[in-house]
Amino acid sequence: MSQKSERRGIHVDQSELLCKKGCGYYGNAAWQGLCSKCWREEYQRARQKQIQEDWALAEKLQREEEAAYASSQGAQSQPSLTPFSKFEEKKTNEKTRKVTTVKKFFSPSSRTAPKKAPCEKVEKVSGARERHGEALLRDLRGMFTQPWEMMSPTEESHEGKTPSPSISRQSSIETDRVSRDFVDFLKNLQKPGREIHKQCRAFIENMANKKDLGADELSECVQDFYQNMSDRLMTHFKGSTERVERVMDQVEKYIMTRLYKNVFCPETTDDEKKDLATQHRIRALHWVTIEMLCVPVDEEIPEVSDNVVKAITDVIEMDSKRVPRDKLACITRCSKHIFNAIKITKNEPASADDFLPTLIYIVLKANPPRLQSNIQYITRFCNPSRLMTGEDGYYFTNLCCAVAFIEKLDAQSLNLSAEDFERYMSGQASPRKQEPELWPQAGPGGGGGSSPGLTQVYQSLDLLTGLEARQERVLEGARGLESDLISWQESVEREVQEILEKYPLEIRTPASAIDSDNVENDRLPPPLQPQVFVG
Repeated sequence: MSQKSERRGIHVDQSELLCKKGCGYYGNAAWQGLCSKCWREEYQRARQKQIQEDWALAEKLQREEEAAYASSQGAQSQPSLTPFSKFEEKKTNEKTRKVTTVKKFFSPSSRTAPKKAPCEKVEKVSGARERHGEALLRDLRGMFTQPWEMMSPTEESHEGKTPSPSISRQSSIETDRVSRDFVDFLKNLQKPGREIHKQCRAFIENMANKKDLGADELSECVQDFYQNMSDRLMTHFKGSTERVERVMDQVEKYIMTRLYKNVFCPETTDDEKKDLATQHRIRALHWVTIEMLCVPVDEEIPEVSDNVVKAITDVIEMDSKRVPRDKLACITRCSKHIFNAIKITKNEPASADDFLPTLIYIVLKANPPRLQSNIQYITRFCNPSRLMTGEDGYYFTNLCCAVAFIEKLDAQSLNLSAEDFERYMSGQASPRKQEPELWPQAGPGGGGGSSPGLTQVYQSLDLLTGLEARQERVLEGARGLESDLISWQESVEREVQEILEKYPLEIRTPASAIDSDNVENDRLPPPLQPQVFVG
């Protein structure tokens, strides 16, 4: 079988890792093959269209409400026209306020949160259509209030007087440490640092009150905040990309550490169900070997084995991190260990065709906890510039491809027959359990093409088979010894019984004392007592 056919199920063209829009950035399966920038543009267009449709429906229902109210008031006397005029004026003001709110919603440069309009009392109109219209308008008002818009310093100080429960509750040690590091970092920026800290705290306060939002809405809030903050920093630092990225890294670390418990694997998603499905899938594929995946790694080499262990440790450690950037760093370290293992084995730099199968093998061996949740968390809340370019984005895209390959892995991908694949998946057979005569022989003249690792496994199985036979012989001898001991005990008991019967035991009376019959004992003088003489 040629090398090309061996890799047919694993090979991924590098062009497939890029965005389908052709912008040159890395795409993501969670974004339908688009990069974060193109996906946000598509998402915003779809959302704007949906909002416009909902708004048109709300306006229609409102007009029907007003018509129903006018018809109900027409049957009353003429003096009721003045209150109706006031009602129309209120409706006009309400409509104007909604249009202004919509403009602010679509304005990316808005910096202050819109003021809440006072609640207006509208007379109830009977009928299910009117109640539905009121509910729809109320939902739209809540949707049009942007939770990610910046609060003014006045509002920030006002909110600081009554902190939300998420801020007032006792923080963990890690959260406190990150907060102190963030404040120390911002001290070097002086005045901009104070403004950044205020905006970050205001954003966290707003997010704490938006727990009912879905995962996509939470992601949109965070990404909009990143974009708004990045634009302001770019203006302040006069286009210094390096300084902006350094500040944005600290902002992301501070915000996501505080929001981690609320946004990681939220209950509104099926991330947990996907985690369980992926774990069960990887466990069912425990029988997949290096040869099936065409992995160019020789674990018999100590340095290679160490790099494999480190790669597995790094991808498992990803779940213990809170910040998306730290999770990406774990993936990057894992990938570099993989490249080192391949380079040591082949004595040449690794290629992309070698990297992806090895990454799949590492994921199968590690079975990382909550893999899907971690991938979705990085996708939703990581700084988009990291996922679009650079080595972090490249390695993360390959990890997504590896997980997608594992989910769709079939017999053709592993160069197996459909029957063998089903037997292995069901546990009826294992590729490691072969007949001894079919095993490759160790040494330079045996086996032809088998790896040293498999040869050692087969030799160990031979030794285990011999040990099993020896154990049976030892157990058989032990059972014979036990039988002999029982027979010897019974023979000794018989001999003792025969001796007792032949020579019965006679019990004689004890002999009397010498002076027992002397009646004149009372006449004897008392015994001599020792005396002490003082010289």
